[in-house]
Amino acid sequence: MRTYVYIDGFNLYYGAVKGTRLKWLDLMRLCKKVLQPRHDILKIKYFTALVSSTTHDKTKHVRQQSYIRALEAHIPELEVFYGHFMSHPVMARLAQPIGSQKSARIMRTEEKGSDVNLAVHLLNDAWLDLYDCAVLISNDSDLAEALRLAKQQHDKIIGVITPQKTAPSRVLIRHATFVRRLRIGALQTSQLPRQIPGTSIRKPADW
Repeated sequence: MRTYVYIDGFNLYYGAVKGTRLKWLDLMRLCKKVLQPRHDILKIKYFTALVSSTTHDKTKHVRQQSYIRALEAHIPELEVFYGHFMSHPVMARLAQPIGSQKSARIMRTEEKGSDVNLAVHLLNDAWLDLYDCAVLISNDSDLAEALRLAKQQHDKIIGVITPQKTAPSRVLIRHATFVRRLRIGALQTSQLPRQIPGTSIRKPADW
């Protein structure tokens, strides 16, 4: 079965590997472990945005870029597509009001574009008949309409793999042919080589 995998990078990171020593994920190996052998994985599309250095962690962007370079060097079927971050001031309620002050003006940073990019690619690839099965790795319910259209209008098989430890999105499941959940064992046995063969790219020391 011709299979394309669409990965929501930040949903995967925050839902499965943040705070663990499992960030050096081999995405192809992971997909093969979770999916059945009948899936011929022709393409993995990875959607993310480049982080910037922060005052408390000035090397975060370096680690992320090392990981992306490792993926591109190690998995020829993988393509990376970038969204962007946008910061803007908003009013937010204080968890613990200070006297009569119940809210404060804060800067909120949001990742933009990746979910739209993913939905557009999933639908466009269906129109081009590049796959028989689209597998989404995300728990973002905003992607449900793209799944619905690919399934109903193009008769595609839809798989949903949820990285979250919480329950899978009911909206996504509604349009899925099959559903899987990422287990810790699959993550542990799907790590990239500490140094990518033929390159100088190495796993970050604190990963």
